[in-house]
Amino acid sequence: MNLNLTGHHVEITPALRDYVTSKLTRVMRHVDNVIDINVILSVEKLKQKAEANVHVPGKDIFVEADGSDMYVSIDNLMDKLDRQMLKHKKKNESQRNIGALKNQDVEQPE
Repeated sequence: MNLNLTGHHVEITPALRDYVTSKLTRVMRHVDNVIDINVILSVEKLKQKAEANVHVPGKDIFVEADGSDMYVSIDNLMDKLDRQMLKHKKKNESQRNIGALKNQDVEQPE
């Protein structure tokens, strides 16, 4: 997994980097085949904004959140990303099991 952390009008301090990586471990426990993650932290006047673009096989997941504090916006971002990753995982598993033999009706011989 490659992690790109970028800051627009904000300096990425080691504390921010550690906070983002610690929050990402919670999200990554659901899906293990993540190719790369791009996280952009930006500041526009009074709005602190966090964006994430996660590349998994077959899909790109984009999530953004904003708030009055950078740590709050990162928390909101990770909550949204967690829900999206669970949704993707559930959808992928249901598609994979459609043609499985265990889901088909079997005729019992008499």
